[in-house]
Amino acid sequence: MKKVFPFFVLLFFCSFACQNPKNDYQQTVPEHFTKVPEWAKEVVWYQIFVERFRNGDSTNDPTPDDIRFAYPDSIPADWEITPWTQDWYKPDGYFLHSGLTQFQDNLQLRRYGGDLQGVLDKLDYLSDLGITAIYFNPLNDAPSLHKYDPRYWHHIDRNFGPDPKGDAKIIQSEDPANPQNWQWTQADQLFLKVVEACHRRGIKVIVDYSWNHTGMDFWALNDIRKHGKDSPFADWYAIESFDNPSTPENELKYKGWYHIKYLPEIQKAVVGNDSVFPFEGNFQSPSVKEHIFAVAARWLDPNKDGNPADGIDGFRLDVAAEIPLGFWPEFRSKVREINPEAYLVGEVWWQKYPDDLMDPRPFLKGTMFDAVMNYRWYRPTRQFFSQAEPAIGPKAFADSMKQILEGINPYNAQVMMNLTASHDAPRTATSLYNKNKYKFRAKPYDDANYRIEKPDGETRWIQKMLLIHQYTFVGAPHIWYGDEVGMWGADDPDTRKPMVWGDITYEPETSYPQGKLRKPDVVETDTQLFQFIKELIQLRKQHPALVHGTLEFLVTEDKNGTLLYKRTYNGDVIWVAFNISKNQQTITLEGIEDGLHSFYSVAPTSQKVLGEKLDVTLRPQSGGVFFYQ
Repeated sequence: MKKVFPFFVLLFFCSFACQNPKNDYQQTVPEHFTKVPEWAKEVVWYQIFVERFRNGDSTNDPTPDDIRFAYPDSIPADWEITPWTQDWYKPDGYFLHSGLTQFQDNLQLRRYGGDLQGVLDKLDYLSDLGITAIYFNPLNDAPSLHKYDPRYWHHIDRNFGPDPKGDAKIIQSEDPANPQNWQWTQADQLFLKVVEACHRRGIKVIVDYSWNHTGMDFWALNDIRKHGKDSPFADWYAIESFDNPSTPENELKYKGWYHIKYLPEIQKAVVGNDSVFPFEGNFQSPSVKEHIFAVAARWLDPNKDGNPADGIDGFRLDVAAEIPLGFWPEFRSKVREINPEAYLVGEVWWQKYPDDLMDPRPFLKGTMFDAVMNYRWYRPTRQFFSQAEPAIGPKAFADSMKQILEGINPYNAQVMMNLTASHDAPRTATSLYNKNKYKFRAKPYDDANYRIEKPDGETRWIQKMLLIHQYTFVGAPHIWYGDEVGMWGADDPDTRKPMVWGDITYEPETSYPQGKLRKPDVVETDTQLFQFIKELIQLRKQHPALVHGTLEFLVTEDKNGTLLYKRTYNGDVIWVAFNISKNQQTITLEGIEDGLHSFYSVAPTSQKVLGEKLDVTLRPQSGGVFFYQ
């Protein structure tokens, strides 16, 4: 039985066709400040964690000196780069001498040597897949594997470029407080080469920054260590006590993000309660803001000629809800003055972990971000397609999709980053293979029964259904590096395995962190999944309805586990059908014409045309897209 939701269709259509995009605030500022970049509606995102993507130059691999001041405090004398092909759960030899008792803590010592040359070498691979935008995890110079603990915001990590020692000398010769004194290291220049190569291929580039905190070896904090309260940067951090130079002890204490000493937090002037996100206020120090704005300008228009074509195309902004709201309009204004088409996407995630996701609407009013990372889309999507805890049916899923779109300007909805996995969440296949609550005890160190082995064939069927939905729903699809070739992995740190490449032979995974027995899993690329995603990307590029179209739910049958929705834009009509049950089910498409084509996750049992109706019998746990060429 077909069920239609005309009221939702009317609301969604009016939000696209009838809404006045200028609210009261927008009428007082230039349009380029509030406008959502058109290019961001059409892209397919690919997220790169450079340290784990490709080692293109082994001569720049990190040394023990390069990783000091990151967790942990001590580095074993026999520390060395981990082989790219090593079984992930196989302990490195130096683990025995690290002083760390937990396997997952030892993983923070690992480095694999991924670098920007590796990215440059694989841009044609991304172009072939159909990628049109890259989101880089932090590239700033930092000792950790994740780079959220910068030594310098304004330089690319020394080990990502060809001359780490030479870059260190250049950096030391600068006055980091004076942007006029900043120089370009070899790593900086290589990154600009990557940006140029991406732009030639039609690929946009955004970079991840966390203005919320630095690393403990950040240059301004080092100045505070040296000069104490007389440092001109003393108000940059929430200092609890300064060092007393007359004693051998180090008395410097500061507020760390979530009490983590390796992540000193930038001091905030909070208005009201900062324990409930979002909150009002700003950064305490005007000079720290000026430094941030200078860093942003450096990468947006590197040659400072007023044309941002040589720069990056925007920013992904880490822990954005933990920075006072007053800062973001200032940041947006500075960014848009340089590049009116720059894209800003914020990490807006938990209101209260692990149950309550944050409402993104306060950030999407034209004054802060163009989009947020759309965790609110993935959680119910996983609950529906994978029947993960708490499982939902077609009706509840349709209601969830309506809810996440409610109250959001359609232009913002079209540029939301719809992600299924990331550096902070389990890989897609593993997330679907396990049925636990979203991102709760999602690794073997928290739950000994969490499944870390290669997901089974049924999971791949579920993954393909979800992918069809991801590429046909409102918003921009996102790929976490390696998901396109079937990589698997639990939550951080296991989601950050080295990329699996077809030209490299890997050790099979035979180890388990708690010493449990497991069958060997061959580590290799899934070329069929790669091709499936490639075809979905082409389908999205060929049909404007999948970018700009209205959304109409037509069938939501809980009894049969069937779902049907339609996207429409200027005569381009797309139907999308799913059967999440474990029995074959028939779905009827009405109002069809000659020339209808189809794309399936699994070939259907049958499809019959009866006049203007098409009856499609879908196999269990499968989906299809129907369209006109």
